[in-house]
Amino acid sequence: MNIPVYVFAGFLESGKTSFIRDTLLDPGFTDQEKTLIVCCEEGEEEYDSDFLRETNSVLLPIGSKEDFKGVTLKKAAMAEKPDRIIVEYNGMWEIRLMEQEFPRDWEIYQIVTTINAETYEVYLKNMGPRIIEQVGASELVVFNRCTPELSEMIRGTNVKAMNPRALIFLEDNNGNAEDYSDGLPLPFDLDADVIEISDEDFGIWYIDAMNEPEKYDGKTVTFRGQLHRRPEDADDRFAAGRFAMVCCAEDISFLAFFCIMPDASELVTEEGWANIRADIRTEYCYEFRGDAPMLYVTSFEPADPPAEDLVYFR
Repeated sequence: MNIPVYVFAGFLESGKTSFIRDTLLDPGFTDQEKTLIVCCEEGEEEYDSDFLRETNSVLLPIGSKEDFKGVTLKKAAMAEKPDRIIVEYNGMWEIRLMEQEFPRDWEIYQIVTTINAETYEVYLKNMGPRIIEQVGASELVVFNRCTPELSEMIRGTNVKAMNPRALIFLEDNNGNAEDYSDGLPLPFDLDADVIEISDEDFGIWYIDAMNEPEKYDGKTVTFRGQLHRRPEDADDRFAAGRFAMVCCAEDISFLAFFCIMPDASELVTEEGWANIRADIRTEYCYEFRGDAPMLYVTSFEPADPPAEDLVYFR
């Protein structure tokens, strides 16, 4: 039987320990289950003996990256027989290290990333790839210590570009939280008979459509996109999208929608461009492991690349 694992990622002093403490003290989360807390770094807050006793928890401190080994984790789980495991992960370690070292019966249920809004901009400039990795792997991202000015700055970096499907909340010092997406106007008319997506607005559209695909179900859209087909794609399937840069050249990714069009294998030119009109249907997509917008193409015209072939989010 697999053991559920909840991972809390983020840099030192990002609020991981406080979040974990509040979670374990929440009656809605805890009902006398035994918890193994794997703590991979020491911050200002600690797990004292009273807290561990109250929450029926056992602490496994990991002092260094070299100590984060599968055999150590396995032995602790065998000795303590926990009902669940919480990992306070070191923000400087690669996410893939968990995949390499977690025992086979450790099943990740959720990854949460906490971010200190006061230091976010500095970390983004200096540790951008690591932040993108953490946010990209998370189902939930919480920015804490937010002021109105910091919230505006965070929205300006378009965190959704790192992971369109993540829930992102901005929390102030009083514990009040707001959805990151609230108050973000769309630069196109969602109620138009045909939604026209300009080259510069493709990234915003992609993030919004992937985050809330049901909102676009039944809509018709036009846009210019770069084309791509994989060898395993069906004859009527291809991808159309744009390369996007979140914070630096090392983080360029291809943001694309799957498109359905008869004779796509003959009409689609690899790495070519096209002006596309399509009807959107929300369907289950294996690649995205959930519902996603699928574009059924009604008009397809080869096109020149835009003046700027990259999408930027800052």
